[in-house]
This record gives sequence, structure tokens and C-alpha cells, in this order.
Amino acid sequence: MREFFGEIDIWQILSSFVFLIAIIDPFGNIPITIALEDKGVKIHPERVCIASIIILLAFLFAGEWILKLFGVQIEYFAVAGGFVIFLMALEMILDVTIFQSGNLDGSGSIVPLAFPMYAGPGAFTALLSITAEYSVGSLCISVFLCILVLYAVLLGTHWLTKYLGQTSLYIIRKFFGIIVLAIACKLMFGNLAVIF
Repeated sequence: MREFFGEIDIWQILSSFVFLIAIIDPFGNIPITIALEDKGVKIHPERVCIASIIILLAFLFAGEWILKLFGVQIEYFAVAGGFVIFLMALEMILDVTIFQSGNLDGSGSIVPLAFPMYAGPGAFTALLSITAEYSVGSLCISVFLCILVLYAVLLGTHWLTKYLGQTSLYIIRKFFGIIVLAIACKLMFGNLAVIF
């Protein structure tokens, strides 16, 4: 069991938590949640979080197997993932839209909130990219912590908007964008060094 999950390291948990929470971006997505509720979509925080954690953990455990199926080494995926995360960080910092999600129908708690907003391609890429550097055990704990924060934010969406204000949420999004940009550079250049 310990061989599979690896050593659980507090610094790995903290750094991967900050990275994942920045990618999932529960604070930055508050306006989208409110917009869905204004359209009459009933948001169930429990359903969003349960669906998100199932999707994320499934991808964490099966992602490496999928890479092996296609004959791709984790270092190469980390470089490609770092580039995608780099573009996501630019979206957060520059207020531009690079990725188009399209129009999705379905339950508001599952689609589009759980997937693809919170447990979507960005989170998948981030998880698989950092498995090259972090243990699975540490990543599992950081995923659970992210989901706890997500649950708290979804429960307190209207309170956060009222008391923090749009300006504070905007600043938080920019701050996380810079962190994500730095981690993307680390992923790309660190794994390029390993490859070469």
C-alpha cells in the first residue's frame, strides 16, 4: 500500500494543493455559479463536490495507465501539460479567452460545474503533470482539501460576493494566475531538462 501511494509529504501536499486550487479556481468561478442560479439552475454543492472528486481521483489513478496505452512518457506529458497550464494562466492574468468550452446541457450540479469547470481538462492536465514530481498519496490528500474548499465556496457563494466584492475576487484570480504561471514554467523547463 505504501509503495503504491508513496511517501506522504506535507510540503508536497501544500504545494500541490495551491497549484490545484488555482487551476480549479472556485473563487474565480463564483460569477459563473451565480449566473447559472439566475437562469433557474438549482446548484447542489454536495453533488458538485462528489462528482468532482470521483472524476479527479479516477483520472489520477487511471491517467498514467492511459498514457502507457498511448506510449507517452510522463515527462513528455508534463511538458505538454505545462504548456496548456501556461495558456490557462495567461487567461487568468490577461482576461482573455483561449479555451472555448461550448454550450453544454444537463444538470447544473454535474454539467457544467463538476465537469468541465472544476474537474475538467485543466485539472486532469495538472494532476497528471505533477505525478512526475509528487507522490500519489500526497496528491490524494490535496485533492480532498481542494474539494473541501470548493464545497465551502459553493455554500457561501452569495456571502463571498456580497462581503468580498467583485474587486477582491478579481485580485484573488490574478494572484492565483501568477502562481499557476510560475508552476507551468517549472513543469515545462524542469521536465525538458530531464528529457534532454
